[in-house]
Formats: sequence, structure tokens, C-alpha cells
Amino acid sequence: MGRPSIIMSEIAIEASGLTRYYGSKPIVRQIDFAVPRGSVTGLLGLNGTGKTTTIRILVGLLAPTRGRSAVLGIDSQQLSPSDRARIGFAVEGHFLYNWMSVAACERFQSGTFPRWDSRLFRDTIDRFGISLDTKVSQLSRGQRAGVSLALTLSSLPELLILDDPALGLDPVNRRALNETILEFVQSGDRTALLSSHLLDDVERIADRILIMVNGRIAVDCPLESLVDRVSCCTVELDDDTTKLGQIPRLIHARRVGKRCVLTLVDFDSQTQDALQRIGGENLSRNPAAFDEAAIAYLSRSRGSESFFTPSQP
Repeated sequence: MGRPSIIMSEIAIEASGLTRYYGSKPIVRQIDFAVPRGSVTGLLGLNGTGKTTTIRILVGLLAPTRGRSAVLGIDSQQLSPSDRARIGFAVEGHFLYNWMSVAACERFQSGTFPRWDSRLFRDTIDRFGISLDTKVSQLSRGQRAGVSLALTLSSLPELLILDDPALGLDPVNRRALNETILEFVQSGDRTALLSSHLLDDVERIADRILIMVNGRIAVDCPLESLVDRVSCCTVELDDDTTKLGQIPRLIHARRVGKRCVLTLVDFDSQTQDALQRIGGENLSRNPAAFDEAAIAYLSRSRGSESFFTPSQP
């Protein structure tokens, strides 16, 4: 489903030198990024890499050790109640009061926001197959996610921040979740930041990608740029892995049987020559799918360089 092009000069989320320690351990390390207004940005990273900590700082629930962040042009640590009403924030777990009905959840939530779209709330829960008189205690995990999303969207936020919303959902409810998010942002004047481990969901709805590795931003670029520039090569190499350091723009290498699978950025004649010098034989090369490119960056044994942040062409 297409959306109008975004205005790149308008920034919905910005982080500058953002750092957070827990005790002596750095969780978020000097990160810089900007999310354009009107975009849907997927935030990827392994467990414990700093995604949720970053999100909590962005929405003002946690103070950074150093650096700053802003949402909708306002410092995250200075958000007023009226500022927060412009932000829709949902976390994994989908906390709801079990004794309430779905209709009671809406009445409770709507009273705390200056704007509320009851029709949007009902349309959203209909998509998840939920009736208003159902008790929260009777909802499945997917239906709880649907109610949580309906409550988040119905305040008509300008910025939507979702932390692993599809965790544990079945395929039908995942599709309902993705379609609801896409419809909500399709006007082009709303922005979404989606943290997820589900790469196919992110590929479907995101137009920008942030990948966090060890508390740092390793990838910050349009999704199509990541896919267009990354390729996978399969080649026969001997067991001397030190030779791999001679291959330019190598993200990740792994051995599958007697062959080596290399994930590279901007494959060119220089790459070809390097492979020939180190004795690579029977080379085959294909464009990388999005999940292959993302997993290469997420792999713990990947190379240290990024190639996909604003400071790197």
C-alpha cells in the first residue's frame, strides 16, 4: 500500500549523542539518528542491544546519561501532558485491566485525551474480530494486541511508537496489525517507529531501517537502499579465515559446508579482484533479500564497519 512521499526536511524524532549506562555498563552508546516526518521506520536489534532503552528515552520515561533526544521538535525530557497526547506509545505485553470490558477500556482511555475517534476504535477492534462487550480476561493474546492498538490509534497521534507489538501473535492477527498501521500512516502526515524482531513484517510496512548492534546504530538508511546495495556471494575458499580481511566492504561471512557465504556492500571489480587474490573459486552472486541483509548486520560475528549510516556514503 503506497503512501505520499515524505518531506525529508521535517524531523519527527531526533537523537544526538544519546547514551545510557546502567551502573558501569553502557546499553546505548553515543547514537545519532533522525526519523523524517511521514515515514515508517523499523528498529531492529538483538535482545539486549538497547532498543527498548532507546524508546523509553525518546518518550521521556528514562533520562539519558549523556546526549539528548527530541520528538515532534520537543526535548524528550520536557514533554508536557499535551505533548504526550500527540504521541501514541504501545509496548509488548499489551497491559489492560482484566476486569474491564472492551467498551469500558475505551471509555476509560478516551477521557484522558483531548481528541478521540470512536469510529476508528470500533473499526480497529472489528479487524481483530473483537466485540465491545467482551471482557479483557477473555481475550486472546492477539485480541489484546488489537485492543491495545485501537486504544493507541484512536487518540489520533501524530507520532506512533510501537515496541514489539506483534510478539507472539498468530499470522492472522499479525496481518491485521500490519494493515492497521499502514492505513493509519497512509496520509503521509503521521510518523511511526516500530521495534520488532519480525523481519518480514518490517519489510512490509517500513520505508526506513535502523539497526542497533551492541548499543550503536549500525544501519540508518531507506530500506530500498539497504536492499539495492547488499549482495550475497557464495565462493569456495580454504579454511584460512584471516584472508577474509582483504575483501572490501564485507559485512559478514559464514561457512556452509565447503563453501563460504559472504554478505557484501557495493560489489564491484575491486571486490572481484580481492576474491581472486585470496583464491576464491566458483563464485556465484545474487542480490541480498532484506532479511539476509538485516541478519548479516545483526550477526554477532559480523565486521565492525557499517556502510549505512549518514557519516558513511
